Amino acid sequence: MLPPFVNEPLTDFSHDHNAAILREAIAQAEAQLGREYPVIIGGKRYTTGDMLASPNPSNFAEVIGLVHKADIALADKALDEATKTFHEWKRVAPEVRARYLLKVAAIMRRKKAELTAWMILEVGKSWAEADADVAEAIDFSDFYAREMIRYSQEQPLTPMPGEQNNLYYIPLGVGVVVPPWNFPLAIMAGMTLAAVVTGNTVVLKPSSDSPIIAAKFVELLEEAGLPPGVVNFVPGSGGRIGDYLVGNARTRFIAFTGSKEVGLHINELAAKTAEGQLWIKRVVAEMGGKDTIIIDETADLNAAIEGAVASAFGFSGQKCSACSRLVVVEAVYDEVVKQVAERAAKIKVGQVKEPENWMGPVASKSAYESIMNYVEVGKGEGHTLTGGAHVAGLENGWFIQPTVIGEVDPQARISQEEIFGPVLATFKAKDFAAALAIANNTQFGLTGALYSNHRQRLEQARYDFHVGNLYLNRKCTGAYVDVHPFGGFNMSGTDSKAGGRDYLLLFMQAKTVSEKL
Repeated sequence: MLPPFVNEPLTDFSHDHNAAILREAIAQAEAQLGREYPVIIGGKRYTTGDMLASPNPSNFAEVIGLVHKADIALADKALDEATKTFHEWKRVAPEVRARYLLKVAAIMRRKKAELTAWMILEVGKSWAEADADVAEAIDFSDFYAREMIRYSQEQPLTPMPGEQNNLYYIPLGVGVVVPPWNFPLAIMAGMTLAAVVTGNTVVLKPSSDSPIIAAKFVELLEEAGLPPGVVNFVPGSGGRIGDYLVGNARTRFIAFTGSKEVGLHINELAAKTAEGQLWIKRVVAEMGGKDTIIIDETADLNAAIEGAVASAFGFSGQKCSACSRLVVVEAVYDEVVKQVAERAAKIKVGQVKEPENWMGPVASKSAYESIMNYVEVGKGEGHTLTGGAHVAGLENGWFIQPTVIGEVDPQARISQEEIFGPVLATFKAKDFAAALAIANNTQFGLTGALYSNHRQRLEQARYDFHVGNLYLNRKCTGAYVDVHPFGGFNMSGTDSKAGGRDYLLLFMQAKTVSEKL
């Protein structure tokens, strides 16, 4: 019998032993830089010669690795293989599928330092952020294994005399998984393993900004003994093979995490019925955010300021849950924003393979250019209180200063559009009602937080702060599996509640069987 689920503990790098293990893992990963990674379909390797290089965002002259990009013919082959394998995999007992996930979790736990090192190098996560990413991937694997066992048990129905009635959850079919680069292991593993443990097969198209971590994950699945063809690895561009996979008649569902624009495109493409298609495709989408922290005059200001800075600038603000809007009641606005800017200015930015650097680069050249464009827009929409430029002395990487912009209009571009970087807009609100109105004035609804010691306001926020994940008197980032089921409203996606007890239902369908006795 499995013990109850427990979240994977985070690593304490203040202990010299743990720090030494990670330093060695980083050195071992650096010794593998520049390696090539093939397309993997049905367990077979394919090399195309059309290479995608993944640069180190801390030192973009350094190539982390190269993946062979799949073409349409290989994407088609992957769908064929996934379709063929589905007919075998769906008949594997749920508890057996669950044991594969438990094995995957055990391997990730043993390779925690190695996986952490790859994220430090490929996407510029700090030691703590990368370690937490691996811990979350372990949690998804362990938790979804237990959830599949729960769903495989007899489901309660009202008895009917003279009949035997049962309800079963069965898999959907072939799924296309399109993960993001910002949680390149956790979210990728969570979506892929949820699909696999429920009996589906997967075509995994990794992000072009984190393909090496995806390749390492697929190698890990092979080490766990997952049968060939259950997960097929097809790197490539979204426009070239992504659209083909999403629109194909053999695709039963798409699991996506990423921007609003791409998510809406996938949803529109999936809604079109292809010739020979037998189903309405299911789309599981976790998209963008424009997340707000409100601080009122009754709050513990030290805790609120600390939470706002951590939420805004952790992993350079590259989280869909990151605080990009800070709304402060005018009675304490000047004091709060002054301290937020001062703390942001003191953040140590640099190459994150060195643990003293709390914040690293943004993940790619395209991200850097987009964020810096928004910084320039922000300079015309408010007062730049700190930051607003490249970090001096770090010209070989995509480093942006933590930026705080004061007294922004709630309808300004930097208030309404997702920036996805270390840029925090601040707003002065007349009172709590005005602050809540600002928080709700975007098309998004992912995370939010309220710092207050006013019980009536906390209770009002529970009902009227329209986000999928609301945090009261704590930061708006850092969701834990089975503690904070994660997913948002409106243009933040389909409220998938990843890491929650409803999540696996998104990858299954219910079948009722009634027998007359």
